[in-house]
Amino acid sequence: MSSVLTDLLNLDLSDVTEKVIAEYIWIGGSGMDMRSKARSLSGPVSSVKELPKWNYDGSSTGQARGHDSEVILYPQAIFPDPFRRGKHILVICDTYSPNGTAIPSNKRAAAATIFNAKAVIDEETWYGLEQEYTLLQKDVKWPLGWPIGGYPGPQGPYYCGVGADKAWGRDIVDAHYKACLYAGINISGINGEVMPGQWEFQVGPSVGISAADELWCARYIMERITEKAGVVLSFDPKPIEGDWNGAGCHTNYSTKSMRKEGGFEVIKKAIEKLKLRHKDHISAYGEGNERRLTGRHETADINTFSWGVANRGASVRVGRDTEKEGKGYFEDRRPASNMDPYIVTSMIAETTILWNP
Repeated sequence: MSSVLTDLLNLDLSDVTEKVIAEYIWIGGSGMDMRSKARSLSGPVSSVKELPKWNYDGSSTGQARGHDSEVILYPQAIFPDPFRRGKHILVICDTYSPNGTAIPSNKRAAAATIFNAKAVIDEETWYGLEQEYTLLQKDVKWPLGWPIGGYPGPQGPYYCGVGADKAWGRDIVDAHYKACLYAGINISGINGEVMPGQWEFQVGPSVGISAADELWCARYIMERITEKAGVVLSFDPKPIEGDWNGAGCHTNYSTKSMRKEGGFEVIKKAIEKLKLRHKDHISAYGEGNERRLTGRHETADINTFSWGVANRGASVRVGRDTEKEGKGYFEDRRPASNMDPYIVTSMIAETTILWNP
């Protein structure tokens, strides 16, 4: 990149204008394709309520027909922009038809209904989302660091590995970590995963629907960073067939009742509810998840529900500390890396709090 272009990208606008740039972000028709466009605002904003609605051509994103293509963006969450910096912002939006009804691909609206239920609000649901992903070489769509058309050595040295022959893409991972912290996302950590070229970041603990807003924003930031780095970001739950780990988005969850004394009994009752709705959850936990949930590579078989303490081969894992203290949280290990966090977080809350078998 030329020095002139770099200088222009880094221009500090605060000396010449009050205007700020808002990058409106939404989810496209596939449910995983992120879209965004920017607009100028007359000045800084402190609340999402100050932001105007906007629109876009839904026929170009698989969300509307050409003869009636307008889709309306409703701003829902604001984050400081780590790319433009200053007072510029990223805006997570959801999508509506002109008459005000949520379009079918808008999963946030239904999630908001669940999270706004009094019983759910009273329970103060906490989530910790473990987002696994794979970095791919751009032109060949093969994992970063792997020989083209070939394979690295067997799994073993790569998980949390260090060294040029064990970890590929760390600059991208660290750039993303810092960018998320700048954006005010509650990112709590990162690590290299079992399959080389695969990494994980964690978001949370975050309350209610904000966990999903933060994960989508973190995904957007990673897409932008990999775009700049010339690397392809994949959320495929099983990017490489064979004796290689897949990619999930393990979802850690607790309610106020679970975090109190005697909470382990509440956890066990919640897990029993999840067992009864296992098929419903699996159907909503991500496309292609059957390639990942095989009963191997730290997964449970997709057709069988199981839970256990410290068991990473179970559908749901309870930590040793939770068992010892008699309160805490559990981890739903079934969601795929390409799951929609609006669906998964709200569905867990609905099943464990609102649903009565």
